[in-house]
Amino acid sequence: MYDMKALYEAGSVSEAIELLTEHPEAKIIAGGSDVLIKMREGKLAGCELVSIYGLDCLRGVTLEEDGTIRIGPLTSFSHITKNGIIQKYINVLGEAVDKVGGPQIRNIGTIGGNTCNGVTSADSASTLHAYDAVMEITGPDGVRTEAIKDFYLGPGKVDLKHNEVLTAIIIRKESYEGYFGHYIKYAMRNAMDIATTGCSANVKLSADKKTFDDVRIAYGVAAPVPVRAKSAEEFLRGKAVNMENIRAFAKQTLNDVNPRTSWRASKELRLQLIEELSARAVAEAAKLAGGEL
Repeated sequence: MYDMKALYEAGSVSEAIELLTEHPEAKIIAGGSDVLIKMREGKLAGCELVSIYGLDCLRGVTLEEDGTIRIGPLTSFSHITKNGIIQKYINVLGEAVDKVGGPQIRNIGTIGGNTCNGVTSADSASTLHAYDAVMEITGPDGVRTEAIKDFYLGPGKVDLKHNEVLTAIIIRKESYEGYFGHYIKYAMRNAMDIATTGCSANVKLSADKKTFDDVRIAYGVAAPVPVRAKSAEEFLRGKAVNMENIRAFAKQTLNDVNPRTSWRASKELRLQLIEELSARAVAEAAKLAGGEL
């Protein structure tokens, strides 16, 4: 059923790096919800695997003294959704990953795997982009950090060398404090389906709740990689909180995206969805922030 050459179980991050260095063709396996499917399909026949699933140091969510939220890459979707820190400060991330697959997938699938597979449809990816997440990567030369926008290099490709391991997803206090978010996934089914497109918005309003101080919006399946609508964000900053401005903003987002036609949906349908979901996501985020529409 699963054709593999060898399975190595790492006892630490440093051992995982050593094993990956010693076995240049090996693949990392964590929850296995992606890797095992590929093996079942015969795409990784005769492969070597390095398991990091037993590394509890890579699990959990912590709040550091400076307010930085640190998410272990082996944290399952279910644990992210239920985590008190996530619920209090960045609840939209929990809502987004709660739309992944079904309960079984969410119990075993990890947020690290969801990002490291590099696919633009990953439900966590657009929300992490909207929070300006930072990826902590550990390799033979030590630890480095990289903005998530630079981590995605192309379809199914991320900036992770073979013998490097993602060791944390970091969201800094200034990226979430005062922001309210909303995520919308559009798919053909309500569950167990890949997003036709996904839209995640973060909004920060003025003290009187009448002006957009800041807005961040990111998409899945709107480009080869998850993407922010930077020109649209700039357009809405400083403008009054009303549906007229939100609708104009939604039209502006179409200048920042480049969806493709696939068997799931045409480019034209995705553009229509992006405009509509942008308006809905920002409107809902503004309401959560205390704005009146």
